[in-house]
Amino acid sequence: MTPSSDSDPIYDLVVIGGGINGCGIARDAAGRGLKVLLVEKGDLAGATSSASTKLFPGGLRYLEYFEIGLVRKALIEREVLLRAMPHISWPMRLVLPYHKDMRFDSETPTSRLLSTIMPWMKGRRPRWLIRLGLFLYDHLGGRKILPATRRLDLDHAPEGGPLQEHFKTAYEYSDCWVQDARLVVLNARDAEARGARVLTRTAVTEARVEGDHWRVSMGEDSVRARALVNAAGPWAAEVVRDVLHKNTGASIRLVRGSHIVTRKLYEHDKAYFFQGTDGRIIFAIPYEQDFTLIGTTDAEHSDPDTPPRCSEEERDYLCAFASGYFKRAVRPGDVVWTYSGVRPLYDDGARSATAATRDYVLDLDTSAGAPVLNVFGGKITTYRKLAESALHKLAAHLPMQGDWTAGVALPGGDFPVDGVPDLIADLRADYPFLTQRWARRLVQAYGTEARAILGEAASADDLGADFGATLTAREVDWLIAHEYARTPEDVLWRRGKLGLHLDAGQVAWLSEYMARVQSRAA
Repeated sequence: MTPSSDSDPIYDLVVIGGGINGCGIARDAAGRGLKVLLVEKGDLAGATSSASTKLFPGGLRYLEYFEIGLVRKALIEREVLLRAMPHISWPMRLVLPYHKDMRFDSETPTSRLLSTIMPWMKGRRPRWLIRLGLFLYDHLGGRKILPATRRLDLDHAPEGGPLQEHFKTAYEYSDCWVQDARLVVLNARDAEARGARVLTRTAVTEARVEGDHWRVSMGEDSVRARALVNAAGPWAAEVVRDVLHKNTGASIRLVRGSHIVTRKLYEHDKAYFFQGTDGRIIFAIPYEQDFTLIGTTDAEHSDPDTPPRCSEEERDYLCAFASGYFKRAVRPGDVVWTYSGVRPLYDDGARSATAATRDYVLDLDTSAGAPVLNVFGGKITTYRKLAESALHKLAAHLPMQGDWTAGVALPGGDFPVDGVPDLIADLRADYPFLTQRWARRLVQAYGTEARAILGEAASADDLGADFGATLTAREVDWLIAHEYARTPEDVLWRRGKLGLHLDAGQVAWLSEYMARVQSRAA
């Protein structure tokens, strides 16, 4: 333990964990006037928060688990957040194909109830049940921006073109797309702009209570804090045990979700919601303009320190699942990239990983003399509400201002929710060397801040080295200076997904460039 010193900095709140929950809490707390330190042992969004299905959903499938409150909360929040970040999140229509002979091996509460009162319906999701679920999905959250559900005739609708011919009907409903890792970084940036300190690649090694505050050690350095938040995601239980040296009744269930990415499987811009005979569902989603994203699986994951990988079995499962719907079979050889994330779900005793609740639990412990709030579970759609709830829990222990985040734009998101096309057009008018694709990528990553990156550039040459796929030295410099990027992986796989487009030589060139920039700055 680092020796105590009354000269160590004192913070109102130290947040452990730089995923979406930790960064969301840090932003909210800083905006309430608290002195905040956020500490992340790796890169921001380095684990779960960069490995989602990239949807910003209300959670249609959770209606089958009677998680009405969770779905309603997510649906309301979906539109609140869409207004705050129209550059990195946008509406997406999802197509749910239906066939009357579909059968499902499902153990959801809805399927058990249906089998009890209507035994002849065992293994089916009848048309009326799907329509009821979509009606609730349309109306639970007071939808204002997003269009309502509609029925599609797949014999005539373009959405039927990629699907096998026995699918005649589908239902099209609304959800949202989100660039998950960028959402995390923008929350961290906004927290810092409001006075928080953000430390990445810094591990909290120990935290102990001294009097009425915590002493938090990070290697040889330490700070004092009036309160702690443990938002370490998959490592939350380890932080409780090994850093705080405490016990808690709450526990984490680690569930691995794997995804595959193929070359584009169809031309339109809508996603598909596919129901499996095993009771699970997957999505097929247009991805990064040239690809299709398919996922996810649900598998138990025993150790947070074991990096999650998409197994061959999971890859083959997703290929076979999608092939049950698409005319063109999806084969393992079509897969250009896979990724996996570990979702730290609150362990509610559910029998399967799929059935485990996605809602969050906030465990406030004041027994040691200074408060620590442990965050268990949660989902990306409700991160802002989780942050509000966390600050409400701590309000009795820290002097703070009231709620403020609803409707407040994240960096670059200060434009209308339907304003992306105009922003792209204006950017191309002022920077004629930008292609449509390049301008669109910049706007959907940086929003109004794209101009800060481009500056006074009159040509592409003014932006410095071109590493490929429109990634220039000027943009890399911005990511290093403003978005905590330190490695090519930070740039290519978390601040964006340009890693899908660059070859090994281009990545090596980027690595050399970043090393030189950071060496000069040291």
